[in-house]
Parts: sequence; structure tokens; C-alpha cells
Amino acid sequence: MSSPETVLTVEDVHKTFFIGFFRKRVEAVRGVSFDVRRGEIFGFVGPNGAGKTTTIKMALQLIYPDRGKVTLFGAPAGLPQARSKLGYLPENPYIYSYLKPLEFLDLCGRLTGMARKQRDLRAHELIERLGLSAALERPIGKFSKGMMQRLGVCQALLHDPELLILDEPFSGLDPIGRKDIRDILLEQRRKGRTLLLTSHVLSDVEMLCDRVGIVRQGQMTALGTLQELLRPEVRRVEIELGGVDDALRERLTACCESMRELHQRLMLVVEGDDRVPEVLKLATEGGARVLAVIPHRETLEDLFVRKAVGGDGADAGAGANAGEPGR
Repeated sequence: MSSPETVLTVEDVHKTFFIGFFRKRVEAVRGVSFDVRRGEIFGFVGPNGAGKTTTIKMALQLIYPDRGKVTLFGAPAGLPQARSKLGYLPENPYIYSYLKPLEFLDLCGRLTGMARKQRDLRAHELIERLGLSAALERPIGKFSKGMMQRLGVCQALLHDPELLILDEPFSGLDPIGRKDIRDILLEQRRKGRTLLLTSHVLSDVEMLCDRVGIVRQGQMTALGTLQELLRPEVRRVEIELGGVDDALRERLTACCESMRELHQRLMLVVEGDDRVPEVLKLATEGGARVLAVIPHRETLEDLFVRKAVGGDGADAGAGANAGEPGR
């Protein structure tokens, strides 16, 4: 249920499409529920065909759920006063290729009801912030994928929305571009804005998001903070040794899962942490130098594999995998 601190609520939404001449039935979304709370960054992740984009489009009322409901700021999602408070970046931004950046942003500003002076000031500010100043006179059709993505972020931020919904905001960006967008998203959160984003760049999701929802074949398989969802125990330990002779290498083989040599150093991988003391004792007694001991706990990528790709996530049955229904 919605609360004053809930910006977006998705309750038990379903969507079925009928594809092709024979009207093949494809259940794209089957009972997805989650909420996005004020001031947080919520990550909505899943494999291709899981139903993420379809769910987002239902939240935006670009398509309508067959069942379930969506509320924005405590009101039905279709009301203009609710929708005026959100900014949206689609996975593939719809941008007129013959326009120049400021012309495009001026059009977007007029559509959101911004005054001319306000939209002009804001457009120049965002163009500068997103590193597009050198391309002001270039038609958008001549932009690279990364530049197009930056311009898409500009239009989503243009009217300073309270809720940002960003579908794959890091798509097509180089490492510098990804950092720029991450910085902007964190800046928006510091300003009290609320964000929902999808991304296949799980390291960015793990770095940015307060809570995460994982969807698989149209159903939620995990929802919560990363602290709640990730297994706390050590999954494996990497041990880096120097000065290992052949006799010691032979003894260490029985204690570790794998080993490799790198620049005259021996890299060992031990599952869990129970055998780490044994390995370290053998190494020191054998005259080796212990250069590093690095424990690795579960990451979002590990959780994703468990909950979205197969692993121990609940089987959601046959999902969508073609065209609009599967996104």
C-alpha cells in the first residue's frame, strides 16, 4: 500500500500480449509488485526478456496493465498532476535526428509547460553538465550512441522532476560517461529526488542503489536492500604468495580450488574461509611470503545469477522472449 513516503507503487500488475498472425499468447508480466520510496535509488534488474521495460511502461501508462494498479505520488498513475512530476529516459530515446540539441530540449521543455526563459537556462546548464557543449550546432542524427544517451538524460532532467525513471541509463557510454551519469544520479538523490533505474551494468547498480528488485520471466524473485539480499558469509578467499617452490606448490594443491602463477607470484583460490589458516600455515612453514589475503563475499552479480538466471530463484515458468512483450 502507498504511504506519504512512497512515490511509486506497483501492485500485482499483469500484462499479456498476443503476437503474430496466430495470436500467440505471451505473458510478459505476471504479478509484479514493488514500491519506490522518496529519496532513494531503486534498481529494477533482470535478464533480457524478464519484463522490466513492460513494467516501466505500465507504470508510465504508456501501456495499460490487464490487472493490478499503479499509483504515482499517492494518485492514479494516469492523472496529469502525477505524471508532471516525473522524468523518463527510455531504453532507446526517441529523438528527432534533424534537430540540434537545444532545439530538441526546447521542444521537451515546451511539452512540460516550462517558461521560455526557464527552459533556455536549464537546457544550457544541462548541456554543459553532460559535456555536450561542443556539439551545439550538430544535428542529433550525427551524434554517437553515447552522446545520444547524454542528451536523453538531459531531457529527463530538464524540468527538475521529483521522480526519475531511467531505463538503461548507462547504455552506450564509455567509462567516463558512466561516471558522469553516476555522479549526476547521486547528485539528484542528495537533492531529495527519487530514482528508479534498470541496468545490465550490475556494478553500477550495486554502487548506486539503496534497494533492488530482481524480476525473472515476469515475476519478482527478490526485493530489498543489498544488505538483506546478499549472503554475508565469505564465499571464497584469494591468497597471493611469493617465493613458492615446487614442493610447497604440491602441498598447497590439496588445500585450494585453483591456483595460477602471475609475475612470479602464486594466486590461490580457497572456497569459504575454513581452510585459510591451513593454507597460511603451510605457506609460512614452507618459506613463502604472504602478499595478500582477499575475502570475497556475494556480489549483486552472484545474486543476479541465483535469482534471475536460474540458481535458487523460484521458477517463474515460461516467460516472454520476443519483441515488446519480453522487455
